[in-house]
Amino acid sequence: MNYLDYYQLAQEPFSNAPVSRFYFNSPQHAQALVRLTHVCSQMKGLGILVGDIGAGKTTLARRLLDSLPESEYEAALLVIIHSGVTANWLLKRIALQLGVEAPSEDRLALLGQLYQRLVEIYEQGKKAVVLIDEAQMLASRELMEEFRGLLNLEVPERKLLSLIFFGLPEIEQNLKLDPPLAQRVAVKYRLSHLNAESTEAYIKHRLRLAGASRMPFTAGAVQAVHRFSGGTPRVINTLCDNALFEGCVARVPVIDEAMITRIALEIGLDGQDTLASPEALPTAPSAALPAAISSPPAAISSPPAEVKRPLDLSEIDRYLAGLAKPS
Repeated sequence: MNYLDYYQLAQEPFSNAPVSRFYFNSPQHAQALVRLTHVCSQMKGLGILVGDIGAGKTTLARRLLDSLPESEYEAALLVIIHSGVTANWLLKRIALQLGVEAPSEDRLALLGQLYQRLVEIYEQGKKAVVLIDEAQMLASRELMEEFRGLLNLEVPERKLLSLIFFGLPEIEQNLKLDPPLAQRVAVKYRLSHLNAESTEAYIKHRLRLAGASRMPFTAGAVQAVHRFSGGTPRVINTLCDNALFEGCVARVPVIDEAMITRIALEIGLDGQDTLASPEALPTAPSAALPAAISSPPAAISSPPAEVKRPLDLSEIDRYLAGLAKPS
């Protein structure tokens, strides 16, 4: 018997895979989603989401992508998996994600293809958005300059492309490699850790979605999970998943604080470094938003449609002349 059968669960409640179904709309995640959706809907240019390891950035990126209606957006998620990315590779990958067919190997020609594709998206009445996860790996001035050049692509009415970076705090140092790009950040939000109340709600939320008919953790066990995890979702998942397995092996119907403590110590958590006053981490002010957000809108309403005038595509040459060396 595995722990799913023993605790009468339909599926694993604490997998660390970014499963959209298990998305937990904590207050800070809701605040972040509202702000990032605003960047996309109003085509603000560049948005930044900063969070520590395991804070839920990838899950939030996928949630944002899923919330952007295909009828209104040409949106893509690009995950950076290593730090050896070149500017040409990045530009080609973004072009592919946005629907450029057979991207050129020549940078100037590729910029022309991308610009024309962005104009097509604009003329279809849609908005082009690229989400970049693990953006802290893009740690070169050349890459930052490339992003600045992309943000310079615009028509008289608005920008043609919005970018959202999801990354570790180091991303803020990357932006400083190109100060003009740092000045283009429209919205920046720091994703804080879950507090004790949100940790309990998170655990119950995932258990409920996994089909649990009862709570297999005592109140003391939940408090211990928060203490040892510091409110980091990934560590919460690891502790709870191990606890369900060990509880099944030991044939205990309810998991207590002692079991959580033993598991935490076995995997190298001491409850000190992991809980460095997460509630005190800075977050963006929320006075302008409702006091309680049960679920953020799929997309903030766009302003009334602007009267579009035909775009003279000869402007491409003028743009490319300036983009050959981003300024």
